Amino acid sequence: MGVNRCIAVLGGSFDPVHSGHVALAELFVALLAPDELRILPAGNPWQKPPLKADAAQRITMLRLAFEHLEVPVVIDEQEIHRQGATYTIDTLKALRAEAGPQASIAFLIGADQLLHLHTWKQWRQLFDHAHLCAASRPGFDMTALPPEVAQEFSQRRGDAARVRAAAHGLGLLAGNLAVDISATQIRQALRNDQPVGTLIPSAVLDYIQQHHLYKN
Repeated sequence: MGVNRCIAVLGGSFDPVHSGHVALAELFVALLAPDELRILPAGNPWQKPPLKADAAQRITMLRLAFEHLEVPVVIDEQEIHRQGATYTIDTLKALRAEAGPQASIAFLIGADQLLHLHTWKQWRQLFDHAHLCAASRPGFDMTALPPEVAQEFSQRRGDAARVRAAAHGLGLLAGNLAVDISATQIRQALRNDQPVGTLIPSAVLDYIQQHHLYKN
């Protein structure tokens, strides 16, 4: 382990948190061995419709979903408390200010988010504050990426050791995240009393059922 701390950051609406989120975190915890996993539930995501579960419910579900990990997990509520639209660039600037210039900050995303990374506010400047670590699902076609995103990633491509050693600026692509789950599908199944099986961690499903979430 290097002298620098490594903070893995996973953001999302988590409405609800599901097994795909957990698998993504587990993949990069195994790959990067970070000193901390920072979970960032969104407040008011500008690219998505309004959230169904409230902030307190989503935070409780996150605690239940990630409590088994062998790494310190911190639920960071900064986006929930920020007024107005939430942008990743603002969050990463705040995280960098908090962690200091030396820490490695690895922002974790699913590779499908790379398809519209170029629509994110100041997306190229994300690399000034963090590494972008993407996990692809089976069959994900890198040639489907927007050319500017593909070019940026190939120029910045790093491996786990380099991501841990450097503070920011690299792109890491991890293949074979064999989970393909959408929160929209899960909400629909819950609303229609259809089984969701292993799509949601069992403790989270228990909580959803006890509190009758996503019913209407």
